[in-house]
Amino acid sequence: MSFSFERYVVAQPSTSSAVPPAARVLAIANQKGGVGKTTTAINLATALAATRRNVMVIDLDPQGNASTGLGIDRAARTTNIYHVLMGEAALKEAAIVTDIPGLTVVPSGVDLSGAEIELIDFDRREHRLREALAGSLEAFDYVLIDCPPSLNLLTLNALVGADAVLVPLQCEFFALEGITHLVKTIERVRQAFNPDLVLQGIILTMFDKRNNLSEQVATDVRDFFGDKVYNTVIPRNVRVSEAPSHGKPVLLYDVKCSGSEAYLHLASELLKRERDLRT
Repeated sequence: MSFSFERYVVAQPSTSSAVPPAARVLAIANQKGGVGKTTTAINLATALAATRRNVMVIDLDPQGNASTGLGIDRAARTTNIYHVLMGEAALKEAAIVTDIPGLTVVPSGVDLSGAEIELIDFDRREHRLREALAGSLEAFDYVLIDCPPSLNLLTLNALVGADAVLVPLQCEFFALEGITHLVKTIERVRQAFNPDLVLQGIILTMFDKRNNLSEQVATDVRDFFGDKVYNTVIPRNVRVSEAPSHGKPVLLYDVKCSGSEAYLHLASELLKRERDLRT
């Protein structure tokens, strides 16, 4: 699955310095399923890697779709994020370097579905991922955590371990109802576990410009959340849907399609936001 990004790298100002900044950890979360969390994790990570950032994807969803979508064979997942959470392996032992330059994956595994029950008896069970990340991210600029589609202990670990939350939001009727619940959860996590956690942004996904409902939802979300909503919207695109079945991000499957262009623009906009946050 080798691929050269040279023609498609998004030009970004240099961020080199004598002391490189710490990796930014972004949880990609929404308790609703089917809103584009995993698709966003896979393709945003790939687009960030195309800007010559070093990126790690942590697949915290027991379904393991982010691992599959990045071409990680199930036979290669013998050491995975489950073992990291259980304290049986260090993060670097579970990490797999992909064929995409600059992109590393910590895969999910079948045992992860039972991790929530097993973690109940652990001290500081909400901090397991945060403690695993500590001191293990020197080589990375960004870490994207693909959360499961529920507000369970795995998602809580992601929110406690993250600097910020990215929320993919499908342009559908019940979108606002679901996200207000998530925002309340983020605030509770801030108060109880992670006072530095912030809502980094909301990404409108599965946008269909032919559908008046998509336009109305986008308007309502922007009216409610203002500049927290990204300008870039991710369109409904058949190539984006097809890519995971080939074990590839859409940027490798069809770099010229509208979905690939959207994720490259999203990466560029995210990097600009991150620079603004740090200044």
